[in-house]
Amino acid sequence: MLLPEKFEKRMKNMLKDEYSDFFRALSENPVYSGIRINTKKQGAEENIKKEFGDLENILWCENGFYADKSQISGNHPYHIAGLFYFQEPSAMSTVSAMPVNKDDYILDLCAAPGGKATQAGALLNDSGLLVANEIVKNRANILSDNIDRFGLKNCIVTNETPQRLSEKYPAFFDKIIVDAPCSGEGMFRKEPQAVTEWSVEHTISCGERQKHILDCAFKMLRGGGYLVYSTCTFAPEENEKICAYILENYNTEIVKPENLDMLSHGRTEWSASEYDMNNTRRIFPHKNKGEGHFIALFHNLDKDNCERKKAASKSNKCEGEKLYRQFEKEFLNINLDGEFCLFGENLYLKPKNIDIDKIKTIRAGLPLGICHKGRFEPSWALCLSLTKNEIKNTLDFSADSEKLKKYMMGQTLECDKKGWCAVTVEGYPLGWGKSSGGILKNHFPKYLRLKK
Repeated sequence: MLLPEKFEKRMKNMLKDEYSDFFRALSENPVYSGIRINTKKQGAEENIKKEFGDLENILWCENGFYADKSQISGNHPYHIAGLFYFQEPSAMSTVSAMPVNKDDYILDLCAAPGGKATQAGALLNDSGLLVANEIVKNRANILSDNIDRFGLKNCIVTNETPQRLSEKYPAFFDKIIVDAPCSGEGMFRKEPQAVTEWSVEHTISCGERQKHILDCAFKMLRGGGYLVYSTCTFAPEENEKICAYILENYNTEIVKPENLDMLSHGRTEWSASEYDMNNTRRIFPHKNKGEGHFIALFHNLDKDNCERKKAASKSNKCEGEKLYRQFEKEFLNINLDGEFCLFGENLYLKPKNIDIDKIKTIRAGLPLGICHKGRFEPSWALCLSLTKNEIKNTLDFSADSEKLKKYMMGQTLECDKKGWCAVTVEGYPLGWGKSSGGILKNHFPKYLRLKK
């Protein structure tokens, strides 16, 4: 691998005798791929191992495993049903570093494409609140799709600047994830384009942007809360030096992540400060099976901002709620609770504990379905948020069933049910169909349908 001269010089200075091993890893080691199990789907790990065989665990993520993407397709019904998420192994360390408790309010500030947001959402298991934000609109749409796939009920997806969110939600969140945009040095092996785009000036400009994002994030963190900061770069200007900036400007401390003892420690001498960086963590490709990564867990020591401002309660009835409740009574075994919001024909179930007025929102909670001319059509997101037992009519198939493949291609199936029915794979909801006269009309999303 041909590395930028100034990058190579800096890394030799940083790693000393380790540099030859580092360079050899970048040049010769394989690019590792991983999957992370969705713990919201009961029994998912057992089914995946039965399907794909025993997989090697990723040491810093209990539910993460190394996997060969050439052997596990994104079109596999388990992936489409949200049983697992493809994720670069090192990236799983960020949320692993953060203590997540039931009923936490969590913000993922730079969330696309959704790996860390879905990881945090699975840990919340529909308790508390998750806000996943992405400033770039098309990436926010991809983020929303991945949230839908993972079946998260309590997640709102926003498309805002960090500054706008900080104005709206001061001292609001218990936990904040900042996986900051960076120079991408850690991805040189995986993304050669990052090599050609690298420059010293770029790492410095990234550092300035990271400071701004973190300034906004700390305004939203409650006293006593935790913020995990991560990058996929080796540059101290974006890692230890950023941590020094935070320690200098905020009443906070860097605490030891309990689950990351197997990783390298950050270095105080790389911070150009006297602040101790021993509790930060680094992933180097010559020491761990993953791409370059940096993690720091901050604990907010501010005692003046511990009380969260409650969202204003709204009692207005939404005209779509009646249509949904009729559907729910007839076809589901569950009674969902939240604030019903109708945007055009799209009905959402918004968590009650947040105000999203004047916030650019892609996903205002769980998308329930479409209300059109007095009819309700349930969404794919609703289907994947449910368990088989929460749906009255189901049609179950094995993962290798030809009938399941026909369904995923958009074809009709024979069905002795009446009305809305969920097609499931090994008991996991995959999509809707509507049955009449012994035929199940296909409602599997068109953009997900198999070509052959």
